[in-house]
Amino acid sequence: MHVPDGFINAPVSAVAGVVAAGAVAVSLRGARRELDERTAPLAGLVAAFIFAVQMLNFPVAAGTSGHLLGGALAAILVGPWTGVLCIAVVLLMQGILFADGGLTALGVNITVMGVVTVVVAYALFRGLVLVLPRTRRSVTVASFVAALVSVPAAAAAFTLVYAIGGTTDVPLSKVLTAMVGVHVLIGIGEAVITMLTVGAVVAVRPDLVYGARGLTAPLKLRVDGELVDAAEPAPVAAAGSPKKLWIGGVVTALVLAGFVSFYASASPDGLEKVAADKGIDAKVEEHAAAGSPLADYGVKDVDNARLSGGLAGAIGVGVTLAVGTGAFWVVRGRRRTGQEATAA
Repeated sequence: MHVPDGFINAPVSAVAGVVAAGAVAVSLRGARRELDERTAPLAGLVAAFIFAVQMLNFPVAAGTSGHLLGGALAAILVGPWTGVLCIAVVLLMQGILFADGGLTALGVNITVMGVVTVVVAYALFRGLVLVLPRTRRSVTVASFVAALVSVPAAAAAFTLVYAIGGTTDVPLSKVLTAMVGVHVLIGIGEAVITMLTVGAVVAVRPDLVYGARGLTAPLKLRVDGELVDAAEPAPVAAAGSPKKLWIGGVVTALVLAGFVSFYASASPDGLEKVAADKGIDAKVEEHAAAGSPLADYGVKDVDNARLSGGLAGAIGVGVTLAVGTGAFWVVRGRRRTGQEATAA
């Protein structure tokens, strides 16, 4: 759902840029409360993983594909404030290095793909875990529903932005129906990916999952030879080290971006398909970074398509990981400095 330059006019793009900058600024403050020495590296990994999985377009209808947006996944794994920052880092890397998503539309993309998805998904996720039993299964079920709803919500948000500042004259009802319809299907894929990823991390290190903090399991007592629930719950035990989880996540992201991405669907994604069918793309502009050596997720002057795409994906994972981890360590460091100043 990366909005290119030319879909939205300059004034509205500028306003969206201000909104996105404000959201990032507020998220920086909020992320200081979410990040610590364990979660800062995980946040960088989440950004790199989302970058990798976004390269894996999956078919959703005839001639249409979809890909992960990642807002729900990031919010549940590392927290809503940090989640917004994760998506912002991914979109920034994609726009600057890979010419994916317009640079003048960066504010629109961060607002739609980052802020809206995170807010909608995390609000729904928290509401569900409050009413469901605090178990691993409940967390994964809540993550599925939250991710599913977040995608058509983002599609509706784009339609609203288009209604205010679209550069073409297309009936709003047609845009809304087409966008929400196809993105409900994409949302199913998003939900499955989010559920599987959250479930995998919760299974080994529930203490590192922001949305699973306080996760409990019934404490069993043996009475007359039978196990019965005790009155007080016991904390779910964690297995594995954060370092192993981090290494495994990095390897997975590199494999997905460097190898599996070659087999991704080549069909246009939901926004591209709707834009072409409805005429939204009539005034699309060439990307300012079209001359980048990594534009369109390929390495310039590398003729072998498989090698070119794989190298570009691996480079993207590495750069996103480095930038994201560095940024989150800085945010975490500011938190620690503030705490020390308060204590003094």
